[in-house]
Amino acid sequence: MKLSASLLCAAAAAALSFSAYAQTIKPDLVKGSALFGGVCIACHAADGNSNTPVNPKLAQQHPEYLVKQLQEYKSGKRDNAIMKGFASALSDEDMTNIAYWLASQKGAPGFAQEKDSVRLGERIYRGGIADRQIAACASCHSPNGAGLPAQYPRLSGQHAEYTATQLKAFRSGARANNAAMTGVAAKMNDKEIAAVSDYIAGLR
Repeated sequence: MKLSASLLCAAAAAALSFSAYAQTIKPDLVKGSALFGGVCIACHAADGNSNTPVNPKLAQQHPEYLVKQLQEYKSGKRDNAIMKGFASALSDEDMTNIAYWLASQKGAPGFAQEKDSVRLGERIYRGGIADRQIAACASCHSPNGAGLPAQYPRLSGQHAEYTATQLKAFRSGARANNAAMTGVAAKMNDKEIAAVSDYIAGLR
């Protein structure tokens, strides 16, 4: 419990830092739209609602979270060669403009596909797995998947394939930019990851 509290405090402190940062730069949505259209549209679609399961939906995501991810791609803290290439060409102001434009776009709903595992996914999302001290996803990402600005991202409607890939990356250590998520995913098996990822895709 003490470790979990420490991780949550660290996440909250980081969120406050990014919120303060965002207030120093007034977002320009016109520039954000233009930058997104020139760089990001091929993978994330015109309105940020990617149609490709391996690429995340970004529309309606918390802007501070998006800025944080772009900065960490740029620094290498979040390892992805393709995204590092794009992020490295962006200034902090560019990132802010893109992030706030994406936040202004409406997220497209998704759908759970696996009826046989949806109950397991719902149980994990809403109640966690007590005997392995896995916290409920809803406690940080909210019951409907809307997340909490700015530290906990919106998950509602996200592609199940993308969510499962990220959870497995946290579990293996390939994605190492969130200690709390690493701790959660480390205790989950493939069946549980698949079930909760599919359930998240259908959240409204």
